[in-house]
Amino acid sequence: MDKANGMCPRVLVGCGILHKEIEMLIKRNGWPVTCHFSCSSLHVDFNRLRESLESNLDKYKDRNPTVFYGTCHPQMEQILNDHCTQRTLGQNCIEILLGQELFQTELAKGAFFLLEDWAQKWRHVIVEAMGDDPSLWAEIFQSQHRYILAIRTPCSEDFTGGAEAFAKAMGLPLRWMDATTEHLESALRNLFMGMEN
Repeated sequence: MDKANGMCPRVLVGCGILHKEIEMLIKRNGWPVTCHFSCSSLHVDFNRLRESLESNLDKYKDRNPTVFYGTCHPQMEQILNDHCTQRTLGQNCIEILLGQELFQTELAKGAFFLLEDWAQKWRHVIVEAMGDDPSLWAEIFQSQHRYILAIRTPCSEDFTGGAEAFAKAMGLPLRWMDATTEHLESALRNLFMGMEN
């Protein structure tokens, strides 16, 4: 409950892949927002992703919910329209974090982007999406990417072990990048301000 005006804070629902960064920014800016994050591995199952998102939007419909997702579902815009809400602008969480220019530059070079959350649970996610055949994983990743780009943020803990294991399993070189939360903060600010208009 917001003591200043007697109202419950707005709710942000969406992917939990950057939950630490988002919660840090909300606290730092004093935004009257509470968060409900879903598991980032939902991206490998569109039905489960949609079910989770719609369930949370229905659950918090009286609290003016907004959404932290990119175009992570083929019907994302229809889902948002059906629930009269908006999402963060960007193709995916990496673009929202890095900004469009840097994201497109690394994507064009062949990067597969790896954040701490996926580095910690990659084996479960890959098995669920592709089955339990390491040679198939490597074949698919090497056909689509040239390297793994592990991205550290100011909120990241050390996920070197998970990143190295993932890169080795995929047979791709591992590179590192340190990212700020500047673009993410701007995207969240624009989202919250947009819902006030």
